[in-house]
Amino acid sequence: MENLTPNIFVKDINATISFYNALGFEKTMSVPETGNYDWVMMMNGNVTIMFQTFSSLKSDLPQINRTDGGSLLFYVKIRSIRKFYEQLKNKVQIIAELNKTFYGATEFSILDNNGYVLTFAEDES
Repeated sequence: MENLTPNIFVKDINATISFYNALGFEKTMSVPETGNYDWVMMMNGNVTIMFQTFSSLKSDLPQINRTDGGSLLFYVKIRSIRKFYEQLKNKVQIIAELNKTFYGATEFSILDNNGYVLTFAEDES
């Protein structure tokens, strides 16, 4: 295995692009290239996430029929977590404040515009 890139199903790709742009992600590919997207790939550093509409695959994969958000948490390691936290704290819904964990990481968690949890972490010295 070489890597894992989640493909997250969302109802509104344009709102999702805007949300993830605010986190520093950039759209690198899309289908179609412009207009009403069915799928987009976004990157920030070494982190790649794909977003796709439920409707674009409902005939091919009817098993993909869940509601927004859910029991999925994305754990993202970053650098300069305190600076990143300060940049985001008034722009997104923080669901777990910046804290030091028992395993030594400094973390905080947010809820994205689709109801998914993103936990950002740094192993501070």
